[in-house]
Amino acid sequence: MKTLLLWDIDGTLINARGSGTAAVCDSVWASFGIKSDLAHIEMGGRTDRWIFQQILASFIIPRTEENMGLLEKHYLEALIPQLEKRGVELLPGVREILDEAARRENVVQGLLTGNLIVGAKRKMASHGLWDYFPFGAFSDDAADRNELGPKVLERAYEHCGERFALERVWVIGDTPNDVLCGKAFDARTLAVATGKYSLERLQAEKPCAALKNFSDTRAFWELVDQS
Repeated sequence: MKTLLLWDIDGTLINARGSGTAAVCDSVWASFGIKSDLAHIEMGGRTDRWIFQQILASFIIPRTEENMGLLEKHYLEALIPQLEKRGVELLPGVREILDEAARRENVVQGLLTGNLIVGAKRKMASHGLWDYFPFGAFSDDAADRNELGPKVLERAYEHCGERFALERVWVIGDTPNDVLCGKAFDARTLAVATGKYSLERLQAEKPCAALKNFSDTRAFWELVDQS
């Protein structure tokens, strides 16, 4: 039976050093002339479109397609210079795990991320990560992250021509919302404390497994292989 690994991006594969949040702040300014650090909005593990909806609500701006489109347009424009200024760090062990997964005939990899697809490509470009993932589910598909699981399973089926048993599907991420997203469609969940959440905070959500980081690639594969 094949195993499906579904990866989050920010805080799991890479550290974009706050580029995304800064670009969202730039977008609010460019779209509506509002200067804010948006600290009142909890963005961790949320989708870009969910974040845009919360921004509009918090500043009492009508949630129209036009206003959502403005935020998206200016966010994607601001993301490139923010990434160039701040840089993108590839997190320890990630390259080795992705390479090993690509060599294994019984492993398939996809993305399950709150990023817009264009933003995801831009964040992953500097380390050539995009080509590891032939499909995924993104904020373009739904504002509610918990709706992304069924969508990515359908794309996995379209790509592979076979259905994956849920006990062989791993959702891998660094936030409590990643764990909740995986549980929403009965996938297995692996939390990693390489983002802003501690290992203890992640374990409180009762993922199937939790790791401090991916430096010990053998520990990662032992978890995946025993499922």
